[in-house]
Amino acid sequence: MSSLTTPSLSPAARLRGLKPDWLADPRVWRTEVLAGLVVALALIPEAISFSVIAGVDPALGLFASFTMAVTIAVVGGRRAMISAATGAVALVIAPLNREHGLGHLVAAVILAGLFQVVLGALGVAQLMRFIPRSVMVGFVNSLAVLIFMAQVPEMRDVPWAVYPLIAGGLALMVLFPRITTVVPAPLVSIVILTAITVGAAIAVPTVGDKGALPSSLPVPGLPDVPFTLDTLTTIAPYAFAMALVGLMESLMTAKLVDDITDTPSNKTRESVGQGIANIVTGLFGGMGGCAMIGQTMINVKVSGARTRLSTFLAGAFLMVLCVAFGPIVSDIPMAALVAVMVMVSFATFDWHSVAPGTLRRMPAGEIAVMAITVVCVVATHNLAIGVVVGSVTAMVVFARRVARFADVTSVTGPDGATVVHRVTGELFFASSNDLVGRFDYANDPDHVVIDLSAAHIWDASSVAALDAIGAKYARRGKTVEITGLNDPSARLHGRLTGELAAEH
Repeated sequence: MSSLTTPSLSPAARLRGLKPDWLADPRVWRTEVLAGLVVALALIPEAISFSVIAGVDPALGLFASFTMAVTIAVVGGRRAMISAATGAVALVIAPLNREHGLGHLVAAVILAGLFQVVLGALGVAQLMRFIPRSVMVGFVNSLAVLIFMAQVPEMRDVPWAVYPLIAGGLALMVLFPRITTVVPAPLVSIVILTAITVGAAIAVPTVGDKGALPSSLPVPGLPDVPFTLDTLTTIAPYAFAMALVGLMESLMTAKLVDDITDTPSNKTRESVGQGIANIVTGLFGGMGGCAMIGQTMINVKVSGARTRLSTFLAGAFLMVLCVAFGPIVSDIPMAALVAVMVMVSFATFDWHSVAPGTLRRMPAGEIAVMAITVVCVVATHNLAIGVVVGSVTAMVVFARRVARFADVTSVTGPDGATVVHRVTGELFFASSNDLVGRFDYANDPDHVVIDLSAAHIWDASSVAALDAIGAKYARRGKTVEITGLNDPSARLHGRLTGELAAEH
């Protein structure tokens, strides 16, 4: 007896097949390493600023950015996405820190991580399917506006030298890629502007002015709170709010990176990964976080990173820069980082979406949804609120649009004893409410046929409307026959008809 055999690969060949892209290709490795370094430099002032918002020591924001980035690089579902301490999370947990102290804040971060793991396992990521494109465009544009607005305070009441430094940084990032793309232009801009300000002793705001950098690595431990039911009831609302805000921002950012890189990602794994990262962050005393949109854009769109290595190194470089090179990092002018973030905001904004030609062709409802999303986000500085309001608005616009397609045409039989009302369109709560008023109950003949072969029943409101129509005819001694139901509509109608309160 002969057996079929397949050629076996040598151990060396198998090992090569297991190598990640960044290890197999030196060019990819270089891109990922330099991208991680640029992101780490951009993370430092942001993490310190968010720590101030949350009312905690700047070290806690930096520790959170370190642990979030390193952990999510391993357990996350979206490659090259950056997770760290964020302003949205800081705003949610700041009141808890003010009222109950740091121990309760850290405990809330851990509980929020647990909530995110559970929500991820339950499939909350599938809700992303219900976010319309107009909301996504509004999300992208509003985040670009927020990134730019966050830089405005760094350009107010500052020495005049800040403005030429910012302009020089922008010019470097525009022109340097024409010379070479081997080194990321933002990194070149940061290095050159730092060398100029230090060499010429130019007095401008620096990273060190934002707060003291940590001099040692974080140490794991449990939060200093009583493990009681009272503590749980205190932190649970904040933890749940943080879990929802963090997941929404992370999943929206992951979808954005999917579109930019033309690669899919596992949103369920990302949801669970965000939870694990927050649990780890809480155990190391950090303030928690989620996906960072601005830094992700630096990593993916500006620096060209595509693997988990850049995410891991962003966190690792962050701690190395703070602990080993703190004095050097402290001398980086804020103008250099402001220039980077301004460039990111311009690169992030979807300029095509606001072009006159696009606006002329787009339905007014979708333009309104996009605008409402942007206004809500900018007004609240909360991307999650904008996405929720925009999605609800989009649903209302869609419901009104679809409701208009429900129509009734009537044909009376030759003998005048029967009338056939042919209903076309989708029957649901918005369209079925108008359906009741489309029939001539007083003048129709005794036998009424409602033909639904060109319609579909979607909900109980439609069944109730049909029951109300039948009741109105019955009060006048007329009979109603419903025909043409497709199988799903027939099952729903058969299950609910007569069980709902009809309009009398």
